[in-house]
Amino acid sequence: MTVLGAVFRPQLPPERLRDIARTAEDAGLDELWLWEDCFLESGIASIAAALAWTERLRVGVGLLPVPLRNVALTAMEAATIHRLFPGRAVIGVGHGVQDWMGQTGSRVESPVTLLREHLVALRALLAGERVTTDGRYVKLDGVALDWPPSTTPAPPAVFAGATGPRTMRLTGEAADGTVLTGGTSPDEVRRSRQLIAQGRESAGRTGHHPVVVYLHTATGPDAEARLRAELDTLGDTWGPDGPYGVAGSAETVAGAVLALAEAGADTVVLQPTADEPDPEGFVLFTAAEVRPLVPRDE
Repeated sequence: MTVLGAVFRPQLPPERLRDIARTAEDAGLDELWLWEDCFLESGIASIAAALAWTERLRVGVGLLPVPLRNVALTAMEAATIHRLFPGRAVIGVGHGVQDWMGQTGSRVESPVTLLREHLVALRALLAGERVTTDGRYVKLDGVALDWPPSTTPAPPAVFAGATGPRTMRLTGEAADGTVLTGGTSPDEVRRSRQLIAQGRESAGRTGHHPVVVYLHTATGPDAEARLRAELDTLGDTWGPDGPYGVAGSAETVAGAVLALAEAGADTVVLQPTADEPDPEGFVLFTAAEVRPLVPRDE
């Protein structure tokens, strides 16, 4: 099944979230995704509000930067969300943008080590375990959640973001799913799948490992110009050898979504440009125009 979502970008003020979440719910969008980019909006506050304003919509946070968070706090927040809104939240963590982590005084020497330790402890806490660990960065002494989430049929999945090969393998080894950044091409999804599989094999893990991919997307009369400008601000160049993005009609966008799905993406999340003139319209476009063109069953 190909899940289709859209991003509420934190460049929008928080007070816009209510209308966009309700638009997503009413339009039948599969998932709405949020970011915790420094220094814009809280991922946990935003997901709690979006879930409270809706009844069916699944909402994802991709990602919470672990250098900013003690793992016990991450577990408490995630457990609360999962108990309040069972089955509707997807929470992912990552090592954060290192320049931002430096600004907050939380940058560490080995981001991969921190992410590994955080993932191992977080998954154990959400599984209801009592955790004692003395890692390089994560240190817990007999910590257990008083209100863990339900573990039936399984503890809630913990996703992790990845870019480089080491982190890709780590997500396969220590996370329950992987989030790939905007600009990831179908060929890169295939390579990511291979690296994730290596990590899972090394850890003796079996079963399906879902992959979420953001897709740079623009639609409307000035779509191509806005997408090019967006990628220019990121230091990338859109083209055959540049980051994967799509501009144009619902049919064109659906083709890009299907290419990612065929390469191994389980969820494709359309990422509007920062200057998207009609965020509610973008959500409606995703749900009403693109979704019918993307088969749910592959």
